[in-house]
Amino acid sequence: MKDWDFGHGFTRMDTDFRMIGFRPSVFIRVTIKKTKEDPMPEAARSTVQHDNARTRVTLWEFAPGAATGWHRHEMDYVIVPLTTGTLTLIEEGGVENSAELTAGVSYFRETGVEHDVINANDFDFAFLEVEFK
Repeated sequence: MKDWDFGHGFTRMDTDFRMIGFRPSVFIRVTIKKTKEDPMPEAARSTVQHDNARTRVTLWEFAPGAATGWHRHEMDYVIVPLTTGTLTLIEEGGVENSAELTAGVSYFRETGVEHDVINANDFDFAFLEVEFK
């Protein structure tokens, strides 16, 4: 067995010698095995500013390329962008959408939204998330 580096942390190649008819043949069986994680994007930083019986307010701060990680919203919520820019949303089934946000222009979403949010800008981005309990 010979180990090969296929990049992105994938390694391993098995060589299998077999006879076909009267000719020796070489079959190469590649088993892709993850040996290390792909570099993960930097995590966005969340800071809970208020949390009471009715609401929770969280400041989300993203470095360029930072991501929230996959999550499901368990409450209705409003997003208030503090920065103007673009966020990439990875949604169910790997569908990728871009959201153009303007500082101070809020939007509402209902419980159940599932996605990963990534800062697509080459500058820091921030928004407030207001959740309704």
